[in-house]
Amino acid sequence: MKLGLNRTSGLNRILTSWKSQDDPGTGTTYLMINPNGFPHLTLFKNKVPLWQPCPWIGVWSMISWFNFIFVIDANEVVQTSNVINSSIFVRAVVQESGSMQLFRWAENKSEWVNLFTKPVAQCDFYGYCGANGNCYSDIACKCLPGMRDSSGGCIRKNQESVCRNGEGFVKVADVKVPDTSAASFDMNMTLRECESECMRNCSCTAYADADFTRGGRGCLMWYGDLMDTREVPGLGRDLYVRVDALVLGNPKRENHNNLSCGIYCARSEVGKELEGTTEDQELPLLDITTIKAATDNFASTNKLGQGGFGPVYKGRLASGQEVAVKRLSKSSGQGCQEFKNEVMLIAKLQHRNLVRLLSCCISLDERMLIYEYLPNKSLDCFIFNEAKRTTLDWNQRFKIILGIARGVLYLHQDSRHRIIHRDLKASNVLLDAAMNPKISDFGMAKMFAEDQIQANTNKVVGTYGYMSPEYAMQGLYSTKSDVFSFGVILLEIVSGKRNTDFYSDSGCLNLIAHVWNLWKEGISSEIVDSLMAQPYNTRQVSRSIQIGLLCVQERAAHRPNMMDIVFMLGNEAALASPDKPAFILKGSGNILDLPPIAGASANEVTITELDGR
Repeated sequence: MKLGLNRTSGLNRILTSWKSQDDPGTGTTYLMINPNGFPHLTLFKNKVPLWQPCPWIGVWSMISWFNFIFVIDANEVVQTSNVINSSIFVRAVVQESGSMQLFRWAENKSEWVNLFTKPVAQCDFYGYCGANGNCYSDIACKCLPGMRDSSGGCIRKNQESVCRNGEGFVKVADVKVPDTSAASFDMNMTLRECESECMRNCSCTAYADADFTRGGRGCLMWYGDLMDTREVPGLGRDLYVRVDALVLGNPKRENHNNLSCGIYCARSEVGKELEGTTEDQELPLLDITTIKAATDNFASTNKLGQGGFGPVYKGRLASGQEVAVKRLSKSSGQGCQEFKNEVMLIAKLQHRNLVRLLSCCISLDERMLIYEYLPNKSLDCFIFNEAKRTTLDWNQRFKIILGIARGVLYLHQDSRHRIIHRDLKASNVLLDAAMNPKISDFGMAKMFAEDQIQANTNKVVGTYGYMSPEYAMQGLYSTKSDVFSFGVILLEIVSGKRNTDFYSDSGCLNLIAHVWNLWKEGISSEIVDSLMAQPYNTRQVSRSIQIGLLCVQERAAHRPNMMDIVFMLGNEAALASPDKPAFILKGSGNILDLPPIAGASANEVTITELDGR
């Protein structure tokens, strides 16, 4: 089969969908060779790109008995599909719903067997991560080197020129290279010649080899934004992205403002432990003078709140960017450890539902973390405030629940390191201008090995009302500890009531117990916030309550993992019946029915010095 353009006759072979299963008329989805820039195969729907495979040149094998030949010359731009064994029958189908499928005839079954379908994973979809983004693990996004998060994608991190100013290239290995529609190519160049040519042109943003089948021969060069990059371990090629001298680590730059936090921290006692862990994260350092100017010398009018380790201030940098400055308390015995923890962990994380760490500051005994500023502050400011929570309808609340779930799933499974947050609570979920949730405060988070299941600590840290029973009472923590905390947050969002502040006439000591009793009676809907706008999706609310109860079950092994939770929230599959939750005993005493512990509190202040019981 041949797809593509005959330059002489003008004939363009395109594979199109039917209008529907019953109508063989021409549909709106089609697979074609896009002749623009460096020609490549693209699946379109209504003229909008849906999916692009890697832009291969030469002969490549999908499997041992099937190959493609891609030809670009003066006469044609075509891809020819060949089956090596003539006894094998293969067919390609484009579905009107927006997918391309490849089938093989199975003689022993007398049926067509699906070999693959694209797009399926979120990373398959064209431009899922936006401009200059790199999609990985099938669902997650991070920025390409030298870029930082921005609305709908990534933009250049620093404002300095990348033209003849000490810049260079950083290799991004094993990727499907960006969309080549606006790329130029020269099949006679070596990769070294390609680098030199790209460096000479200030508009060139990246380069790669054009034909990996000939040992990296040929040159591809991109101009402007890089779209639709994706990690494909073992199947991709190396992309070389242009970065400025700061990202490249030019040693001639001596100004501390232009050094990464890791480099500068290495000069301090704290930095000795950070050295080698943050330097490659491109986390810039701001000096104390810049921070004081941004916050009006830490004016009380700029104070956003007080956390367990110190105050947080709103600031505005000279560039006009608004930031949140977390100033670690000098008197906090945990401040140094929290600073190291947060820099080492969050600088490595990139997800739309995690707050973004922009930079840090070290000056004598001052340690500060500078985050993106989120104008709607924290979730607790809405769901526990009668005036504000009336503005949250169910659709908005469910969007927040799902966003938190996806953020925790990323921490547990999809980030490069398995992270246990250990202090998930409503006040640690921040809301951006569009009310998208972003998990914050990683000072007490722990990194797990890939095959590690649980760990033990002799220092219980966290917040009463959100701590799982095995953690609060035995110091055992795992991903299921975070699941318990998520379940509490979910029930608080639905009800508009704080778990630890709740007390009912029935004698229930907390919200969990009340919801459990109502669920057993078949009237759990009574817990729904009376201030929430109606009508709302009662079935979705009921499922969410049940999912919350599944998360707060007493035994950690019975709780679902975050992947299951995200699936349950997004689907209508039947749910299991939850077992008895933790902390539901009636009577007087500690709000969690735990033995009193000296110095402990049941409010929203984070506990950091409890001995494990």
